[in-house]
Amino acid sequence: MSINITMPALSPTMEEGKLAKWHVKEGDSVSSGDVIAEIETDKATMEVEAVDEGKIGKILVAEGTENVKVNAVIAVLLTEGETAANAKAPAAAPAAAPKAEAPKAAPAAAPAAAVASGSAVVAPAAKAPSPTAAANGTRVFASPLAKRLAKDAGIDLSAISGTGPRGRVVKSDVEAAKSGKAPLKAAPAAAPAGAGAATPAGGMSKAQVIALYPEGSYDLVPNDGMRKVVAARLTESKQTIPHFYLTLDCKIDALLEAREKINAAAPLKDGKPVYKLSVNDFIMKAWAAALIKVPTANATWAGDSILYHKHADVAVAVSVPGGLFTPVVRACETKSLRQISEEVKDLAGRARSKKLTPAEYQGGTSSVSNLGMFGIREFAAVINPPHGTILAVGAGEERVYAEKGQIKTGNFMTVTLSCDHRAVDGALGAELLAAFKGLIETPVMMLA
Repeated sequence: MSINITMPALSPTMEEGKLAKWHVKEGDSVSSGDVIAEIETDKATMEVEAVDEGKIGKILVAEGTENVKVNAVIAVLLTEGETAANAKAPAAAPAAAPKAEAPKAAPAAAPAAAVASGSAVVAPAAKAPSPTAAANGTRVFASPLAKRLAKDAGIDLSAISGTGPRGRVVKSDVEAAKSGKAPLKAAPAAAPAGAGAATPAGGMSKAQVIALYPEGSYDLVPNDGMRKVVAARLTESKQTIPHFYLTLDCKIDALLEAREKINAAAPLKDGKPVYKLSVNDFIMKAWAAALIKVPTANATWAGDSILYHKHADVAVAVSVPGGLFTPVVRACETKSLRQISEEVKDLAGRARSKKLTPAEYQGGTSSVSNLGMFGIREFAAVINPPHGTILAVGAGEERVYAEKGQIKTGNFMTVTLSCDHRAVDGALGAELLAAFKGLIETPVMMLA
């Protein structure tokens, strides 16, 4: 029996993608784990692996086809003894969704507004729904051949631990379960009647919004995948996370002086300094050190538990056309200012060209969103799930201030901490922000 190869969901938020490249051709034999294609999503280009062995009988979606819906049939895999002539064709040909044509006068997306949100395009909120429902009502990932074998053997797919790509149940898993070599998982309890979560209201519909404006007074530009994900993540964050905000000013004269001295001491290569630290590099280092200094604030809410992280994996908001990425600097507290600077530059560059891997933009324990370079004095960022905090950083500027009855001038920046009140209470958030202020105002303490 032939097996349909479908467009995979490479992330929990993926709805469609571009079939960028085939690594196989019709007639090629493949085994489980072989790379067969490259898929471009709204986030990155990723390789797709075969989940069963067989021969490529028919390729139904050509290279370069855009807007191919998740679960659309893209090729047919022939099983042992089967030929293309007797293979059963898929019920429906995989039609790529028509690509909306943007008006010529389409306005450009504002990167600054995207970063101001502070929300990540990339961190998944929930597990992507699988196309297969098990007998107990749960949904599982499984290859077509594994589904058929499990059905023939009377085995509930949800009771099998998958060893395929991204935990997918494959043929060998079912055979191991049949032979007793792999113990079956206990079936989860069925949800009580009426326990389904209600879908939150999404605001006004497209038709309702359009009806408010005269025809011809606007350009209608369809949202791309990234903008759809940004919208979904912002809505989820504000509807499910109880935010509260703490704001204070940091005096940065000592930081600016330290930065100037460090950059001035940089060795030259081909007449250029081998490194040049930014203020944001100091902010990343100080924020990571503060999270380690106040470990109970380095937290993630996880339903009936809280995760207290051993390292400060700090995500940094990077503006890209139409949205933003939040690549993560792992164990940021262990790295030097120069290492942080080089890593952020590398991650930001690859984020803008969509060359990051999921491991580089998923997870993390907290975020930094810096709009100082746009002249923004202060703002409140939206928490990037599953983080417990995000630090919003405004521009450094010279201000007049009073000290012991004397009028002075100095350089200050305003920072605002957004906290998930489920994991970080007000006093704890204040302690974390005070630790950051101490490090920023006395940068030599970052090295202590």
